[in-house]
Amino acid sequence: MGSERQERMRALGARLRALRVDVGLTGAVLAQRAGVGQPTVSKVENGRMVPSRDVLDRLSGALGLDAAAVAELRAVLAEVESAPSAGVNETLSGSGVSADAVVDLAVRGARLVRSFQCVVLPAMLQSAEYARHVFASTPGAEPAEVGKAVAARVERQSVLYEPGRESVFVVTEGVLRTWPGSPVLMLAQLDRLLAVESLTTVRFGVIPWDRPVPVMPRHGFTLCDRETVVVETFRDERAEKDPDVLASYEETFAQFEGAAVFGDEARELLMRIMGDLRVLPEDVTP
Repeated sequence: MGSERQERMRALGARLRALRVDVGLTGAVLAQRAGVGQPTVSKVENGRMVPSRDVLDRLSGALGLDAAAVAELRAVLAEVESAPSAGVNETLSGSGVSADAVVDLAVRGARLVRSFQCVVLPAMLQSAEYARHVFASTPGAEPAEVGKAVAARVERQSVLYEPGRESVFVVTEGVLRTWPGSPVLMLAQLDRLLAVESLTTVRFGVIPWDRPVPVMPRHGFTLCDRETVVVETFRDERAEKDPDVLASYEETFAQFEGAAVFGDEARELLMRIMGDLRVLPEDVTP
């Protein structure tokens, strides 16, 4: 992120922290009152996340701020959003491991997230160990930076539990049968999918291998509201806001969603795949 944008993010976070301290609230209590995750409050206050207007207003309401203070915070947020950034292909310490900066900002600010994946599981659904393999496979990845990236990815997943959000995930069956590490690792990952699928804020769908795909998938992508699509590659993530590009991805996602099974059918498919994994030797290696 550009230094100017970072400075403004830190200024916004410092102001929010000062206001919270003034009213005698902890970060955990503020998060509970505002109906957001505690990691959200922490990241905003530490200048590591740009809150959406809705999240900022929730925090302001929970703090009991008057109209002047709310206007001040909104003005600082507008300055953050207008500040230039360094681009969307940032990496962690030059290691080649994606910092997820673009996705983090877009996802945390969105009320509706829709993600299609045909190679790996959506970042929002990955267990820590699965994510570790994803990051470690990046050329030039350093162990310390991989650990930081995994922690950031897991922390971002707290938005799945926030009220007022909706997340829709569609994957091909091939994603569920492409596993890193060991069968035990993937069994734990699929067990997490079963738990997340039960959330009222989440819809999880699978396109079974025995039905044709409506469009030949070429890469994964994530739609954040109807404002941004993040296109994912092996090395980085690119954000697109062009209306024509967005419309194209929205139409494509709708086709994949229409071909997927949800609910009981998706859970039954997950259980079948777990059964297949259980019969594999635990020490099987590439």
